[in-house]
Amino acid sequence: MKKVLILGAGMVVKPIVRYLLDRDIAVSVATRTKSKAEAMIDNHPHGRAISWTVEDTDALYQMVADHDLTVSLLPWAYHIIVAEACLHHKKNMVTTSYVKAEMKALDAEARAKGIIILNELGLDPGIDHMSAMRIIDRVHSLNGKIEEFYSFCGALPSVEAASNPFGYKFSWSPKGVVMAGNNDGRYLRHGKIHEIPTQDLFKNPLQITFPGVGPLEVYPNRDSLPYIELYGISEASTMMRGTFRHPGWCRAMDAMKALQLITTHEQDFKDMTYAEMVANLNGLEVSQLPGQVARLLGLEETDIAMKAMSWLGLFDDKPMGRNLTSPFEITSDLMLEKMELGRDEQDMVVLQHVFRASYPDQSQEIIKSTMLDYGTLATDTAIARTVALPAAIGAEMILKGEITETGVHIPVLPGIYNPILNRLEDMNIRMVEQFGLDLSENL
Repeated sequence: MKKVLILGAGMVVKPIVRYLLDRDIAVSVATRTKSKAEAMIDNHPHGRAISWTVEDTDALYQMVADHDLTVSLLPWAYHIIVAEACLHHKKNMVTTSYVKAEMKALDAEARAKGIIILNELGLDPGIDHMSAMRIIDRVHSLNGKIEEFYSFCGALPSVEAASNPFGYKFSWSPKGVVMAGNNDGRYLRHGKIHEIPTQDLFKNPLQITFPGVGPLEVYPNRDSLPYIELYGISEASTMMRGTFRHPGWCRAMDAMKALQLITTHEQDFKDMTYAEMVANLNGLEVSQLPGQVARLLGLEETDIAMKAMSWLGLFDDKPMGRNLTSPFEITSDLMLEKMELGRDEQDMVVLQHVFRASYPDQSQEIIKSTMLDYGTLATDTAIARTVALPAAIGAEMILKGEITETGVHIPVLPGIYNPILNRLEDMNIRMVEQFGLDLSENL
């Protein structure tokens, strides 16, 4: 019986555990909180929960040696430690995280050791890559060109569950969601490179009407330009990746960023209230805080951003009970406290690619590829399904010898993405593809 080691037991891990166990693959889940792993395994005879922390590298090396493949669902900063253990023992590895330069640097060694380190095998990154490449390769097979490419994805509460001024509830890593608000943005549109500094990330979002959902907003997702090479579309004059949010999020996050409320620099907040923190960070008076904040930001007090911050409690005369920490930690903790998805509420994953393709006969078409998936905390959330199941299928394929590539990879090869997308469709996770649309359907 093949054995898989899963590192981490966060909010998206359960579906991969159940998928592998249901296919007679032994699974060990190693995590700081053993009870979380035990709940996922649910007394399955081939499952094992291990109490482990990332500081214990000796135990990590032993666990990797004892298993056929390791799936790291830890924060990305720890993947290199895991990769080094996998290289040492010549064991394959899967992650759902973006490939960093440090991971890319392991490619030659992985090839020499005859193993694959398959990354970005989740939702975004993951399903977005695979579904995009399926269309790109089709267009190229017809000697066509990808002139424009937009790729937008979001993990959101359903419209019914988006019941607070932020239009957001957490169904996955809360710290990661908020921290992403500190990124810069960079993309190519109509031949012009747009550099978006972090302070402007949430300004001027694109307005999109998503089928079956309604109006959504899109802000830039990191640096889009490397995907021109990764996707093999050097001909493209537009390459833009973005993140979907319900209306309200971008205005609220833009205001909180301007107030330094998600910065990571530490200071002493001992004996401060939430209102005093906001006032202290911005040189304002606590007694007139909402009005002063509105004037500082150039907003009406009735603006959705003001309503969101007030609803969150940032203007409250309530002790925070914090000492030396960062505004990011305080604000993200407060958001998690008030914005967790309810057990019976639905989350949803929305993903859309829009292509403008041209062909040798001078014809052009707009192609759209769209996914809408729902879930609940009571079963599996949509984000958990769409992140964990691609990794689960990829791990199974490696164990069966269906993926034979070696080195550091992302899933942009047909032999990887086609079978995974097909198996996801069997589990009702599918992209709806529309070809031959009129140019008026472009963004």
